Amino acid sequence: MDEGLYRFIAFAGFWVVGFIAWLTGRRGSVNWKTVAGSVALAWILGGLTFWLPWSRRALSGLNDILITLLNVYQKGNVFLFGPLAIGPGQTLPDGTASIGFVLAMQVLPAVIFFSAVVAGLYYLKIMPAIVRGFAGLFYRMMGISGAESLSASANIFVGIESSLTIRPYLAALTPSELLTVLTCMMATVASTVMAIYVIALQGVFPEIAGHLVSASIISIPCAILISKLTLPEDRQPATLGKSPSAVEAIDSPESDVKTPSNLIAALIAGGMQGVQMAVGIATLLIVFLGLEAIVDLVLGLLPQMGEAPLSLNRILGWATWPFTVFMGLRPEEWQAASQILGARFVETEVTAYFKLAAVQGTASPALTPRSLIVMTYALCGFVHVASMGIFVGGLSALIPSRIQDISRLGFRALWTAFLATVLTGCIAGVLA
Repeated sequence: MDEGLYRFIAFAGFWVVGFIAWLTGRRGSVNWKTVAGSVALAWILGGLTFWLPWSRRALSGLNDILITLLNVYQKGNVFLFGPLAIGPGQTLPDGTASIGFVLAMQVLPAVIFFSAVVAGLYYLKIMPAIVRGFAGLFYRMMGISGAESLSASANIFVGIESSLTIRPYLAALTPSELLTVLTCMMATVASTVMAIYVIALQGVFPEIAGHLVSASIISIPCAILISKLTLPEDRQPATLGKSPSAVEAIDSPESDVKTPSNLIAALIAGGMQGVQMAVGIATLLIVFLGLEAIVDLVLGLLPQMGEAPLSLNRILGWATWPFTVFMGLRPEEWQAASQILGARFVETEVTAYFKLAAVQGTASPALTPRSLIVMTYALCGFVHVASMGIFVGGLSALIPSRIQDISRLGFRALWTAFLATVLTGCIAGVLA
């Protein structure tokens, strides 16, 4: 079949997924300015990423910077862990060979380093300036509240911490705003953990780093579109009509976040947060991969379906199979892609990216280069049960008076975040 047909399917899939969001949501008066602005912004950002030469050069430059940072962090990693820190086939200067791939030693330390770098950029006011720029863009183009704009823009770089940018307004958020905040959190990935995905795919997708940043940005208007179609606004948001800069200017008396006294203190604090994140990621992988194995043992007792025993991954793969079609992948790619896309709900996106690298790193790659880009974009989000628990729990801790509302929105946010990442994949499927 012609490549143009798959691009057309991905374009049609974008609208089908939007219709599914509306169909599975709560009926209400949809804000068409927000819908139109979200659609326009998502496609504009996609066009900037894939079509314009200067933006492609900028993306390539960003990719080179991130790859350089990854190479730099290895110095400290090798000093601590020696041959455990280097990948298969690599050797230390003294000739000591790698013992093979060890995720805990070769991947998770990157989270610590990148967390420190991001904290340093926040201290130097570089990151807040970028966040304010995106917040202003989201506010003007999509007609959402100032609090939603500011929180959404922060999600490009951080996770649950984005809610701290609007802490004075959290308790007053409407249910629709709460869903938008949760969806944006789960439909994007924090820059501090992007290093993991870069390490996973760098060998089969050299431009991966720049595209991950692009995917996280495009996912914001997609997340807002899906959340507003699923749960339209039926109340008056407290910050509607307030610009993000006006929202940011409000200082919360309850804030317990201390500004570091200097750059070194900021780097150390960021590194310590990275340690907590790395431990958290390791914990999630141990717990949820173990639970998946238990479920698979139970499912293995049931009659076999096809050539392989029944497993949780197979079931989730069947459930997500239609969405691989909507993103414009080829028929021969549907099975491998749907298994990876479905497994993410339990195994997290970390495992999903390593699985994606595995199916591409063979003599006969399972996906074409275009489909690899599509899957990279579609997987770029914290769309799994563990993240839902983290974000729902974290937000509930900040506003205990809204625990009931947030808990009710948990699984809906997981669904809307999944649909948002599929939309991002559809855009990549058309433009890549």
